[in-house]
Amino acid sequence: MKRLLLLFLIIPVSIIAQEPQIEQDKAAIKALLIAQKDAWNNYDIETFMEGYWKSEDLAFYGSGGVIKGWQATLERYKKSYPSEAHFGTLDFVFNAITPITEVSYYVMGEFHLTRTVGNANGIFMLVLKKIDGEWKIIADTSASTD
Repeated sequence: MKRLLLLFLIIPVSIIAQEPQIEQDKAAIKALLIAQKDAWNNYDIETFMEGYWKSEDLAFYGSGGVIKGWQATLERYKKSYPSEAHFGTLDFVFNAITPITEVSYYVMGEFHLTRTVGNANGIFMLVLKKIDGEWKIIADTSASTD
């Protein structure tokens, strides 16, 4: 009985102890995504891409299929958004920023592009991992809802 009581005391304490770290992680992830949004809105694809893992293992899942690798993802963005008019103004809605492990999270949300060439709206799910002390997107699934 004492062991059972001890277990019920330890579990809530360990969960409470993780809360500050989770909140710090969420804030850092949100800051990364806001920096990406700001880079996008400044028509700066190179800075925008800094949020992605610079690896051949990066995965981008979109309406055109699966793109593997950082360079291929950059090329996909350049092809899909060839001008400042195509970039437009990006805004995000974050619906969930949820831990998977101590070093990985998923983010679910919505994107909204206001553009002179026609607005674009959609949803996304990102998987982020802490790599060398920095949060990086390792997988991106984005789909237009228009």
